[in-house]
Amino acid sequence: MGWMAQARITAAERTLAGLNWISRRRGAADMPAHLVTGIDGENAAFFYLRRKGYTVVARRWSAGNLPGDLDLIAWQGPMLCFIEVKTRTAHDIAPAESSVDAHKRNTLRRLARQYVRQLPQETAPQSRFDVLSVYMVPGQEKEFVHFEGSFGWSERREDEWK
Repeated sequence: MGWMAQARITAAERTLAGLNWISRRRGAADMPAHLVTGIDGENAAFFYLRRKGYTVVARRWSAGNLPGDLDLIAWQGPMLCFIEVKTRTAHDIAPAESSVDAHKRNTLRRLARQYVRQLPQETAPQSRFDVLSVYMVPGQEKEFVHFEGSFGWSERREDEWK
């Protein structure tokens, strides 16, 4: 990715951060702190992935008829990636990615199947599930830990890896 594309991404990231700051100062974001942190982490993850060359096609995608949402959906070349973002403001004993339990993985799989069904192509693209941990510790640079292919389409497949 060229320096001009990087500069555009940085400018967009700073603009979004400024707009978020203004909306919070005006009281427009009367949300619990953990939800604000999660949205900030998803925004940071979006720009992180853009810098890595991903094409993000959806944010907080919901099927409407199923509970939950997919935080980010992006293409990395021909690979369709469903990315669950976990944000923390401190490095706790348990890493952020450990909170993606079996129930959450099943929810993400259901939503991903629904998303793939609505794509215009006849065959499903290659796809994977990623977990992206974002650590936004006050006074420190944002830290990203990206687990590509962190789980598969079934739990059985994961048991085979162990």
